[in-house]
Amino acid sequence: MLSEARSLPCFHLVFDVATFESSIGSVKLDLEYLNPKCDMEKTIKVETVESYSQKLEDDLKKMGLKIKHHEDNLKFLKSQINSIEESVIDMQVNLGQYYSSSTTGKSSNTSATETEQQTIQNILRQEKTAAGIVCQMKVRHGLQISQVTKDVLGVVAILGKVHDDNLSRLFSEYLGLETMLAIVCKTYEGVKALEKYDKEDMIDTNAGLYGLGPPIGRLLNGRFLVLCLEKLRPFTGEFMPDDPQRKLSLLNPRLPDGRPPPGFVGFAVNMIHLDNIHLSCVARSGHGLRETFDGAISLDGGILRKNGLHYLGSRKHVEVKFPLTHGISNIPANIVEIEEQMKLWNWREERLLEDMKREEALLNHAKNLFRLQSQELMDYLSQSALRQVFCFLNLSIVYNY
Repeated sequence: MLSEARSLPCFHLVFDVATFESSIGSVKLDLEYLNPKCDMEKTIKVETVESYSQKLEDDLKKMGLKIKHHEDNLKFLKSQINSIEESVIDMQVNLGQYYSSSTTGKSSNTSATETEQQTIQNILRQEKTAAGIVCQMKVRHGLQISQVTKDVLGVVAILGKVHDDNLSRLFSEYLGLETMLAIVCKTYEGVKALEKYDKEDMIDTNAGLYGLGPPIGRLLNGRFLVLCLEKLRPFTGEFMPDDPQRKLSLLNPRLPDGRPPPGFVGFAVNMIHLDNIHLSCVARSGHGLRETFDGAISLDGGILRKNGLHYLGSRKHVEVKFPLTHGISNIPANIVEIEEQMKLWNWREERLLEDMKREEALLNHAKNLFRLQSQELMDYLSQSALRQVFCFLNLSIVYNY
């Protein structure tokens, strides 16, 4: 007669989980008394845990190396910036000593300033224009005071000068009033800052240039042209050797018989005088204004564009024209060279600061990933150890009579 099997109540293992988890890293269990099946499962699970945990540890080490790499880059960039700042300070001292003791060139500079002021006044007479707002900002406050205009270089009409009134009229007519009143920006971000839009994609008249106008007594209405130096394809050739104006080395045009075209006097790009501050390192690429100009012009009043289209007839009244420059600057060559070097160093510093911002962003991203991966590893080790203990401890105890 078969004895009747009786089931005893199920036993439950009760323990303090917090205490167990806090000490699980140091607990070593001697569970050799368990059955072979559980031993086999234990071995497989341990190998799986070790394999995956090793992968997590390797990923963590790689991320640690990335963090160190970005930190080293930041240290290097900072040292470069410090070196540049020291060099710029030395050059500023030299320039300050020269300009404080020199009185040369005052009369010609005064005449050039007068013609520039006349051009600015002609621009201000153009009501409800973006150029009028920019010039008003420059006269009253300076363009750098506003985040809207911090990347604005100026208005085309006052960025260059010519040697005589005839050239001034020709160049101004060639470009046209819209281009003469165009705003020149260094970066595309500067272009976007000039005009903002609301939620309905309509122009926000309280932001950008529209918002700057009313406080200074000017309004903006209609379209306006903006030139972005960052988006223009620069001249890639050479410069004329030993030319302080960095004129472009261009081959003069020739007719099929080898003679120059009648009336040709030169390229407009090389006939415009630029201030030293605009000769180089204006755009992020390091190029200056001259590399972005093109076109040719003749002194008899005819204008020739690249597509072969000619403008003939009598000249019309030019509302806005380029200011005049009087003679060649008599600033010593070594002072001009120092100014050019200082501009170059300032341009390099701006690029290094941009690199630092990128490195800081990459470093912060790497640190965040490192924290997440560290937490993932700790969580996985804790959970896997807990699962192994529950496997090793057979919680179902069955008694047979």
